[in-house]
Amino acid sequence: MGTPFLLLPGAGGRAWYWHRLVPELERRGHRAVAVDLPADDDAAGLADYAAVATAALDDLGADGDTVVVGQSMGGLTAPLVAARRPVRLLVLLNAMVPRPGETGGDWWDAVGQAAARAELAREQGRPEDGDVEADFSHDVPPEVWAAGAEHAGDQSGTPFGEPWPLAAWPDVPTRVLAGRDDRFFPLALQRRVARERLDLEVDEVPGGHLCALSRPDALAGALDAIVAQTSPRHAGGT
Repeated sequence: MGTPFLLLPGAGGRAWYWHRLVPELERRGHRAVAVDLPADDDAAGLADYAAVATAALDDLGADGDTVVVGQSMGGLTAPLVAARRPVRLLVLLNAMVPRPGETGGDWWDAVGQAAARAELAREQGRPEDGDVEADFSHDVPPEVWAAGAEHAGDQSGTPFGEPWPLAAWPDVPTRVLAGRDDRFFPLALQRRVARERLDLEVDEVPGGHLCALSRPDALAGALDAIVAQTSPRHAGGT
């Protein structure tokens, strides 16, 4: 039946972000559930995000075989799911990689995101203080980007103000995927953060920060290759 995927979006929390990737995964024989997170709820913190994501595992009925994919801010939530329920694999996609006790708000300065974004802009001959929206949309088909306006949501600051609650990264196989054309979290930044915080190397995929919208076919191929390299993990053991 293929591998079940739980897909967690970034800021704004909309499952729509994955709508081009899901059919590509299904075409390769996998199953996928994309999750709406409570991004616009100021009362919802990281525990609430984790509860919503974990509940979605029941829709997959996977008994520990699920691959949890966290995009961007979803990197704060994905490991919380793995700490609550057995999963096969964590995949961080252009994701924030938190340290225990660090808030999401502190993460940006701690990893030097603004400096890395400005440095890449200089290298590419773009304004250092360029439009963030352009950094997201530069490689997304215009019609897809326009359609996304209907699905855009607000992102509460509540989860960014909370210390990341785990004492350590969960004991689950983890892979880091980074878009080689990501302008928001540049590839060099993601490589450094993955090494420093997880002692992992990055697997490059085509596309920018929103590569599930811009290059869903290539991303699905990369995810398909990763699961072929990992063994299923079932409840009660590996």
